[in-house]
Amino acid sequence: MKKLVSTIAMAAALAACQSPTGPAAGDQTAAATPGAAAPYKAPRGPDGAHPDLNGVWQVLNTANYNIEAHPAQAALQLRPGPYVPVPAAEVVALGAVGAVPAGIGIVQGDGKIPYNADTVAIRDENRAKAVENDPEVKCYLPGIPRANYMDKPFQIFHSDKAVFFAYEYAGAVRNVFLADPGEAPVDSWMGQSFGKWDGDTFVIEVTGLLPDAWLDRSGNVHGSTTKVVERWTPTSDYTMRYEATITDEETYTKPWTIAFNLYKRTGEDAQLQQFKCVEFVEELMYGHLRKTPLPGPAAERAKREAAERAKEGN
Repeated sequence: MKKLVSTIAMAAALAACQSPTGPAAGDQTAAATPGAAAPYKAPRGPDGAHPDLNGVWQVLNTANYNIEAHPAQAALQLRPGPYVPVPAAEVVALGAVGAVPAGIGIVQGDGKIPYNADTVAIRDENRAKAVENDPEVKCYLPGIPRANYMDKPFQIFHSDKAVFFAYEYAGAVRNVFLADPGEAPVDSWMGQSFGKWDGDTFVIEVTGLLPDAWLDRSGNVHGSTTKVVERWTPTSDYTMRYEATITDEETYTKPWTIAFNLYKRTGEDAQLQQFKCVEFVEELMYGHLRKTPLPGPAAERAKREAAERAKEGN
């Protein structure tokens, strides 16, 4: 009997420890409650009025594989197998290294990108040829918002007069205008960025983005009239909340939002390395142009293109 009473008492104590005693998340009266934690206020930056965003930042998610929720799978590009899909011939030798890790997704709401019917077909075609067509494979610049959730870090530099982003992947950069520059003169991979403060949140409007950029390795895309509105909000000394609302009436049925956490590197990790990958893809993109192409895909492509030229000549 004593043992039973002791067990019940212990269970009650554990339940009390695990039960929340403060106000529910999102309760706006929390800050006014005596003893409640005050809202986080970030250290002030160079202008003395707004948060300091300087530093090296990086995600800890798998959104670059697929921004929608996804299970682990054998490869980015699959082909029909005798029972289940198997890795495409181009990547089968990679084994587990070429597999896709699971992810909870960063698309808010129902977790699905609200594509129109035509764009769903484009996404599916991209996905079927992901290894061949993903701009990241060829070391093209990643575009916005993709640059912010790749697996490589980026650094924010800002003063009271300038804000600049440097990305490790492909040496990508972007300068954020602090005065409205007007319409982008030309579309580009990284687009045109115009930023302003909204309280402790730095808001950047990105326009002039090339439609060639993908949103991830799974073939998700944006269009030629896409506008991205980013919100960068410090949430602690070492974390920042990133949100981006994406609008494109030609591509989506409605605006939609992604959101995730960024983490600030510290100590010796707070630095960028070089990953200027253009030279890494020279064999992939130009190997078939060698006088004597190396055995493998380059030689096969050179042979195929020679046959096509001969056919056209006839």
